[in-house]
Amino acid sequence: VQLQASGGGLVQAGGSLRLSCAASGLAFSSYVMGWFRQAPGKEREFVATISRSGGSTRYTDSVKGRFTISRDNAKNTVFLQMNYLKAEDTAAYYCAAQFSLKSDSLLMGSGSYNYWGQGTLVTVSS
Repeated sequence: VQLQASGGGLVQAGGSLRLSCAASGLAFSSYVMGWFRQAPGKEREFVATISRSGGSTRYTDSVKGRFTISRDNAKNTVFLQMNYLKAEDTAAYYCAAQFSLKSDSLLMGSGSYNYWGQGTLVTVSS
């Protein structure tokens, strides 16, 4: 299983970025997907998760209304659209995947995921 995250970069506060995570080596539509982030000197934290079909999503409170997670099962890709970015969103962002038998499962804990991509760095200048 490989997860390849991309789309990070430097953006001014108030701007937008779209992260992508391309998955291979797995039956993508059978996996719950998540985005996490880790700022320098801080622990990795949950950002968003999406169910296998994409019908259910959940976000951490600090990004609600600004970030949107989505997936394209035909392209084995999960996205994180980030709008109205703030300096406190600066972090390395990681995608994660976990097999689930339940179509509506959502996973918020990092320990719930078996597969992780490499981080993509998002830097928001104030």
